[in-house]
Amino acid sequence: MLESRDFVSDRLNRVEGSATLKYSNRAKEMKAQGENVIEFTLGEPDFPTPKNICDAAAEAMYAGETHYSAGPGLADLREAIAEKLQKDNAIDAEASSIILTPGAKQALFMLMQSTINDGDEVILFDPCWVSYDACVRMAGGIPVYVPTDPTDGFRPVNPESYITPKTKMIVFNSPCNPTGAVYDESVLREIADVAVDHNLLVLADEIYEKIIYGKKHISIGSLDGMAERTVTLNGFSKAYAMTGWRLGYMHIPEPSVFKALSKIQSHSVGNVTTFIQYGAIEALRGPQDDLAAMTKEFKERRNILIDGLNKIGFRCPMPDGAFYAFPDVSEFGNGEEVTTKLLNEAKVAVVPGFGFGKSGENYVRFSYATSVDKIREALERMEKIF
Repeated sequence: MLESRDFVSDRLNRVEGSATLKYSNRAKEMKAQGENVIEFTLGEPDFPTPKNICDAAAEAMYAGETHYSAGPGLADLREAIAEKLQKDNAIDAEASSIILTPGAKQALFMLMQSTINDGDEVILFDPCWVSYDACVRMAGGIPVYVPTDPTDGFRPVNPESYITPKTKMIVFNSPCNPTGAVYDESVLREIADVAVDHNLLVLADEIYEKIIYGKKHISIGSLDGMAERTVTLNGFSKAYAMTGWRLGYMHIPEPSVFKALSKIQSHSVGNVTTFIQYGAIEALRGPQDDLAAMTKEFKERRNILIDGLNKIGFRCPMPDGAFYAFPDVSEFGNGEEVTTKLLNEAKVAVVPGFGFGKSGENYVRFSYATSVDKIREALERMEKIF
């Protein structure tokens, strides 16, 4: 070990490791030791990537598409994404404003590096995905948490009051990880009004937009006054079960931000793997039957899990999107205590809510990206200890 010098940057020392991965890794260690652990930790669909998508990528690979592509991505894929945004999201997108990245998380990281200066404040809605906070801090920014109301669909409570002269951006996702909340137009309009009044950027993370149950997904970038100031973040991991492909994208209408982020990409990852981009074209332009079937299955799992959790005594509203449940477990202890009890006594792995923000202290997150049989078995185990 090197002596008498700290080689780790101050910025990274301000960042905590991922709570999701911490508890997922613990569950995997127990499995490796022979324990029969049922996992509800990672946000990863358990379905195979649809065959037509795999075939398109394989054909491209064998056809020789194994070299560098243009930094922002293949022209055909950027055009397909622009068409998708126009048709599905009512966003007036141009292919020239689309950039492909190695996963949506990398896109988030590069956007923060491109836009945030030391001391800039970024508005987050509490609770929220664990990596928002980390990416803001790694860029030198300061996360500012706006509380949400769990009795009103986790609606942000008076976001206007948290704006200061240092505020630069608002970041949120809908459907939401960890709550499964889907924001309706009135919530989005309130966020939009704050952004317009204070000349802020908005990052709309729409990675779960296709996994939605009954409600309609609305893109904030389609609202009046938001077209130029909204960066829309999305990818292929969740909707098409392509987590291992690492393929995300952003629509960045502001030319200066697009140029800055392209500069970071050129000096870091360079470009997304070329042949997998052909799979993404097929995902967007090919049949959508598998997507619909996956969403139908997620809905069945959701209904079984939420009903079972509420019978046990957890307090869990019915989520409208994504594949997460975020119950209040305060009747049995705080989130970390309940997480530990579940893992040690029931061999059920979840994630404590504090990792998603201060308001999550008495919550845990379940990812129901697992089979109905495993959900039923987990509920039976939980009933025995609560």
